[in-house]
Amino acid sequence: MKFRSSAVLLATLASAAAWGQDVNVYGTTLVQLWKQEGAGFDKATFAPATQFLGVDATGVGMEALSVHLFGWGRSDLADQSRFEGKGGGELMFGYLKYRAPKGNLEMQAGRFTVNQGVAIEQVDGASVRADLIGGFTLSAFGGRPVLYKTIDPASQTEYDLQRDVIFGGRLGKRFSKYGEIGVSFVQDGTTSAKYMDGSNTQDYTRRQVAADLRFTPTTGFDLTGRTVYDVNHHINEPAGTDSNKSKIAEHDYGIGLRFSPMFGLNGTYTQRNFRAYYAGTNLPSLFNRYEPGKFQSQGLSFVIGSAASLEAIIDVKKTDRETYGQATRFGGDLRWRPKGTTMQTGLGYHRVSADDVPVSGVFVTTYGISYNEIRAWLTYEKGKLTASADAIHHSFTDKANPNLYGKSSVYEVVGSVGYQAGTQFKISGDLSYGVTPLLEKETRVLFRAEFRFGMASKGGK
Repeated sequence: MKFRSSAVLLATLASAAAWGQDVNVYGTTLVQLWKQEGAGFDKATFAPATQFLGVDATGVGMEALSVHLFGWGRSDLADQSRFEGKGGGELMFGYLKYRAPKGNLEMQAGRFTVNQGVAIEQVDGASVRADLIGGFTLSAFGGRPVLYKTIDPASQTEYDLQRDVIFGGRLGKRFSKYGEIGVSFVQDGTTSAKYMDGSNTQDYTRRQVAADLRFTPTTGFDLTGRTVYDVNHHINEPAGTDSNKSKIAEHDYGIGLRFSPMFGLNGTYTQRNFRAYYAGTNLPSLFNRYEPGKFQSQGLSFVIGSAASLEAIIDVKKTDRETYGQATRFGGDLRWRPKGTTMQTGLGYHRVSADDVPVSGVFVTTYGISYNEIRAWLTYEKGKLTASADAIHHSFTDKANPNLYGKSSVYEVVGSVGYQAGTQFKISGDLSYGVTPLLEKETRVLFRAEFRFGMASKGGK
């Protein structure tokens, strides 16, 4: 839901304060400032200001009923920083919620975000969840998916028509001493592209089922994960390897072992088939639906020491992306918290070793993208004051990499200072400076103000 003026959105949210007996209003104001000077770019000064605002109102007509709203508005105070224009806004969620005093029953209606097993969706509709007898849980939702702009108007028409409805749910079983298992389902859109006229035959519909688990028999063992299956009938399969036709959309598992208070081990395994996966969500920032092929990763990390004093982490992660090749990241971090202080500091080194990438031209050449990474950080708190500093440096092995534009290394340093002006108000500022492949120098300033206040039904503040 888009707004031409952020003032409309902010006024809508603020007016909700009169709806409930107990109202909590919270928000964050962000103002950025940076100048752009680099090869291929015109000189420009950007100063976008963004206001996030939320309202929670309880006791709306009855104690169990509440209203929840959250959105943002943006305006450029200098040059235009985004293609969409110098202003904009969006209502991220706005729903009415009922919570029964028994059975942990919850119902909501409006615009909300669903996170139920395989479904991570933004929906205009209704949902319900409840605890059943015998440790079973049940949740379900339905409505219309929130739609976003695609690349071109022709695709947008088909995208909007195909994705006419969304629904799904999850059935779970809890075990008091061991964890939980569950099965879930999501159907996104019912009109397939094969019923459409015209040259655009992209299929935007999804149908997926999943099984998930969490197994924690002791405090020193934690196993979590899920497997997602694509049960949709795809038409006009894209060209590529046979892996595009795999019905297993995802395996995603993690295990944590704690042998003693001073030693732990964590492992991860992930496998995704992007064609079948479709990211399991309609949130556009979380996926690229046009990418074919498979992705796999395996990770292992050892934790030695205590987070309360001195802790060392040694980790390695290997990834294999069918369309790009293999890469291995390994190294470690050392974290230190001096006793009797509020300071924390850390230092880390990692090496990323990756396959060479071909470049098509008159001659097919390759260039390396392997690099060394060094990072150091520091945080400090004293009274109402907080401060932090973070520095990162990448040194590339292949100095002839054309994407580096003659640079062999890049870096960035970020400093932040915050002040808790009151129990309900905090201000902070960030200053970053660095060198990127495209820009010789880049300086950015960020100002942040966070506030929260409430109005109680019996005259409280």
